[in-house]
Amino acid sequence: MIESATGIILRTRPLTETSLIVHWLTPSLGRIAMAAKGARRPKSPFAGKLDLFYLADFSFSRSRSSDLHALRETGLRETHGALRQDICKLRQAAYAANFIGQATETETPLPAVFELLREFLDCLCGQKNGPQPVFAFELKLLKELGLEPNLAESGLAAGTKKIAAILAEKDFSTAWNLKLTDAQTVELRQFLHGFLIFHLGRLPKGRAAALAGDA
Repeated sequence: MIESATGIILRTRPLTETSLIVHWLTPSLGRIAMAAKGARRPKSPFAGKLDLFYLADFSFSRSRSSDLHALRETGLRETHGALRQDICKLRQAAYAANFIGQATETETPLPAVFELLREFLDCLCGQKNGPQPVFAFELKLLKELGLEPNLAESGLAAGTKKIAAILAEKDFSTAWNLKLTDAQTVELRQFLHGFLIFHLGRLPKGRAAALAGDA
């Protein structure tokens, strides 16, 4: 039976000389992996449709023996092209994907996490660079995972607590417009660094690069 879904591509890797494995994040199916047969051929019907952070509608056939299903068709909806023109934005998007991959189970519905990533990528494409989006994404995803930090008892300075609360609760556009002092940036970065390690066991890959700014 053929199934359909909408998803964002989190990761791709070669399967064979001509095929790809595509990892999607979807609202109804969660994280799910697909084999795109022939996708690496120049004249493949998948050509130009399977790249990082593309949003697409797709159809697939489930495997009866593994968690790698067969991708059949893909209809591209959004490429988030600005990410490929700015290494800082690309690093932040990659970190978000790694965080989701580390903190969630496969093939478990994740509608709120899907919408969170979709909103993050949309805003990332249209806003200036800075640490605010990374902190906002971390706090929002931690909340969705039931791991929201207790800011009132965190030991953060009063101004930093207020900033963190806004980042956690308000939309991404508001987060981007917040002005953090250097001291607040360092304090929030270190606080979340320790919090993530404590609750996840290790930092999601790419956090340092995502917070490196224009370096």
